[in-house]
Amino acid sequence: MNRTLKVKIMESLSAVLPITGIVLVISVFLVPLEVGIMAMFLVGAVMLIFGMGMFQLGAEIAMEPLGEGIGIQMSKSRKKLLVVLIAFFMGVLITIAEPDLQVLSNQVPSVPNQVLIFTVAAGVGICLAMAVLRIVWKIDLSTILIVMYAVVLIFSFFVPDGFLAVAFDSGGVTTGPITVPFIMALGVGLSAVRGDKDASSDSFGLVAISSVGPIMAVMILGYCFSAEETAYGASGIATVETMRDVILAFGWELPHYAREVLISLLPIAGVFLVFQLVSRRYKQRQIIRIIMGFLYTYVGLVVFLCGVNVGFAPAGTLLGYELAASSQKWLLIPIGMLIGYFIVKAEPAIQILNHQVQSVTNGFIPAKSMNRCLSAGVAISLGLAMVRILTGISIQWIVIPGYIIALIMSRFVPKIFVGIAFDSGGVASGPMTSTFVLPLCIGACEAIGGNIMTDAFGAVALVALTPLIAIQLMGIQYRTKQNRQQKMTKPVNLIPEDSDSIVEIKED
Repeated sequence: MNRTLKVKIMESLSAVLPITGIVLVISVFLVPLEVGIMAMFLVGAVMLIFGMGMFQLGAEIAMEPLGEGIGIQMSKSRKKLLVVLIAFFMGVLITIAEPDLQVLSNQVPSVPNQVLIFTVAAGVGICLAMAVLRIVWKIDLSTILIVMYAVVLIFSFFVPDGFLAVAFDSGGVTTGPITVPFIMALGVGLSAVRGDKDASSDSFGLVAISSVGPIMAVMILGYCFSAEETAYGASGIATVETMRDVILAFGWELPHYAREVLISLLPIAGVFLVFQLVSRRYKQRQIIRIIMGFLYTYVGLVVFLCGVNVGFAPAGTLLGYELAASSQKWLLIPIGMLIGYFIVKAEPAIQILNHQVQSVTNGFIPAKSMNRCLSAGVAISLGLAMVRILTGISIQWIVIPGYIIALIMSRFVPKIFVGIAFDSGGVASGPMTSTFVLPLCIGACEAIGGNIMTDAFGAVALVALTPLIAIQLMGIQYRTKQNRQQKMTKPVNLIPEDSDSIVEIKED
């Protein structure tokens, strides 16, 4: 086995084991699940581990170099209109290829799948173009986020209730395992050519701005369709009795995901081919490496999505339903928080973000610190999601104050933490959230008899919200540490006060 692949798989194993253990413990002591369902869950967990490992390796050697290369070429162009058009086109293309969006589109039957997908893709394309121009023109990230979210929050008061939660969820699902590696690398490439003191700070924020577009787009779409027609179509759970039935259940679905992922990745592969023919940027050895990266990405995503959708989602739905149907409904809150703390570690794009943050900041922000901070944020998110299911509180009562707090904080933390925080919000709400957490909430909502479209949906949005505050709190902590160091030893400098950028610690 490839040594790097082995390392990635071991990382995936350490990420998936905790959530697998939690489900097993709950199934033994609180919610007895059928042996067949647990067998499906365990096989899905194994597929998840191998799929995530292969995907991460593929994204590292294919998506990131491609995104960074396109970003560097775009930054060299003096034709701003061409840069905007390329950014819009790439935003639309990678969003259509995002598997998470396919999952969400199937849950809103009152809107044709393709209509919802292309609406969201257009929103991402427009905002990605804005994000690129922000880097080129050196516009402050906090300012543009405050303006964009102010518009979103005002619009939220006029959107039909049946579309409000879906709109906020769409901002989270569009930043998944295909979108994040490419967009983040694009930002690194765009800022690398600048080489000024704020370049590293400005390399973050593209994911954050791109996440706002889908929210606005779906809000506008809500005026074109009747909210009363929305309903959730639960996916069927395979009936299995033997291990042969389990293997056949996964084998039956595997071709479907193989075809879906192939259709999603082919346009991006086409972009790589055209880009290489035009720019001649990559040498033969690099081309072979990137092609291998695409193969790893393809196989990894197929195995990952099949394992999650066929094995994890049914277990999540049953778990949520049985917990909510019991006499101890309040257990949903601590169990949701516990699942949230560990499930974020199983998100493929989270690991990519954390390692890229560590690399760009020269180790100043360790991947372990990012993991702990994101885990705490997502734990709070799922606790709030369960409270909403039990009480029926409108998502506005949580989202509006949450974004106001996050935006106010953005004026008082180092710039690089603002970009990382708002990027983290979109990245945290990936495939594991939409295919395990959302079914968990739907199952609980069904058992209680609540409104699925207003109470269960919105969990993805909450997962995307709390990391904004958690990461910025980490930024305040680092700034406090910086001030303390400056008082003790003047030559030591963590974050220069005038630039808000990251440099290495140097002593005279």
